[in-house]
Amino acid sequence: MNVVVFGGTGNIGGRVAERLRAAGHSVTAVSRETGVDLTTGAGLADLLAGVDVVVDTLNAMAFDTESAVAFFGGTSETILRAEEEARVKHHIALSIVGADRLDASGYLAGKVAQEQAIRESGVPSTIVRATQFFDFLPLIAQMSTSDGVVTVGDHDLQPMAPEEVARVLADVAVGAPLGVVETAGPERASLASFVERLAQHDGSSLPLRVDASVGYFGVPTTGDAIVPVGDARISDVTLEQWWHAHADD
Repeated sequence: MNVVVFGGTGNIGGRVAERLRAAGHSVTAVSRETGVDLTTGAGLADLLAGVDVVVDTLNAMAFDTESAVAFFGGTSETILRAEEEARVKHHIALSIVGADRLDASGYLAGKVAQEQAIRESGVPSTIVRATQFFDFLPLIAQMSTSDGVVTVGDHDLQPMAPEEVARVLADVAVGAPLGVVETAGPERASLASFVERLAQHDGSSLPLRVDASVGYFGVPTTGDAIVPVGDARISDVTLEQWWHAHADD
């Protein structure tokens, strides 16, 4: 099978490309250095000629709505138009659990725009919505710290190993289009409890405060806003197991 992975040298895309190559598939990993222009579409026709499957793991630190929608929605529309012309058989995109339930978030508005572009295209597709990655927890704690206190909302989290996200994407890539698939880690608990475990792991002594008004990165949220509320593919890799596996990193 001939596969193109956008964002194919990144945290998730690189792992997807590695898994698919190990399974014997021909994989082209596309990054910013590849020379394809996702604004104009230049180079996409040649890139996608003869391609069976596209996996989109592109990401950008775009937190305002305009920038996020322009990036995620715009690049998806450009890629999907080229896929239609190239008769690509399956488009897979990485999205986020709860993206459609937190419409006040600029970043998640971008993911919603991406999902809409996929649904409106003529390319058979699967949207894989994943929960937060284990390696994202330190950033959550860092961005929640002010004046020596870590302040988080009172909602739940169900994070997962990035390797497991890549495994789901790679598995979906070699199968039939599924529409929407959600995936999450094995443990659902409050964000505060995960931050506490992170602090113990890292030896941090900063005090932790729970304040429902802070929401999720400033976005008002409820307890189950960013965890699966229906069927989902649940990984069996726990946070402690993942830390142990990466102890020498």
